[in-house]
Amino acid sequence: MSKMAVNGALVLATLYMLLPLAWLLIAATKDMGGLFGGDGFAFDGFHFTENVKAVNNESDGIYWRWYLNSLLYAGVGAALGSFVSVLAGYAFDKFDFPGKEKLFGGVLLGVLVPTTAVALPLYLLASKVGLVNTFWAVFIPVIVNPFGVYLARVFSAGYIPGEVLEAARMDGAGEIRTFRSVALPMMMPGFVTIFLFQFTAIWNNFFLPLVMLSDQKLYPVSLGLYSWNTNAHASPEFYPLVITGSLMAVVPLVVAFVSLQRHWRSGLSAGSVK
Repeated sequence: MSKMAVNGALVLATLYMLLPLAWLLIAATKDMGGLFGGDGFAFDGFHFTENVKAVNNESDGIYWRWYLNSLLYAGVGAALGSFVSVLAGYAFDKFDFPGKEKLFGGVLLGVLVPTTAVALPLYLLASKVGLVNTFWAVFIPVIVNPFGVYLARVFSAGYIPGEVLEAARMDGAGEIRTFRSVALPMMMPGFVTIFLFQFTAIWNNFFLPLVMLSDQKLYPVSLGLYSWNTNAHASPEFYPLVITGSLMAVVPLVVAFVSLQRHWRSGLSAGSVK
């Protein structure tokens, strides 16, 4: 009975998570009449191709400019931010220096601060240095990830034995070589985990671009779809564009999780075997 209860709860939770995605898949195949005149979960014709063409043709294909911007913000930003987090977490775990725990306490305080709370201070800083309404106004802040630093320190403590590092140093490897050839491969599951968290957070980032950007050509896809949805109140023909664009915006997240999940289980001892 306990197993049935647990499995039943898991099935309900799965349905709760999948129902919005199912609705999005079905709604993306409908035209405007089907969206407002039929059952939300019933197929009423197949207009997905027409909807994709409408997305492509709107404003000279600006949607794909937003898509590319999001890939740059999320892909490059998550990769660079994850590497910085792994470096910092490794240093906090394996090295002793004055004020280390106090500094790490500051990192933990950064985890507790909501990202929306620092958007206005970041805007004021960006305004001072002339970065408002530029690519860098959104890209630079997303590199900093206090939670990633905390997670990297946990992975470093659990995955990298001190004896392995000592053996590498006794073999003549410097600190940079030790990190690159020994520690980083062993921390690869942690790196991938931090990357996926960061990639998802940046891809869904909305408030910071809303504050920083006014040029539509710099918008990420989340802010671009919001602008279309705002127009849909006056022009209902934007609703199919918003729904189809939202469905296509989910694809990179699915691809990232499916393609990188194998790394969570690999590399646990990589780097310690010569």
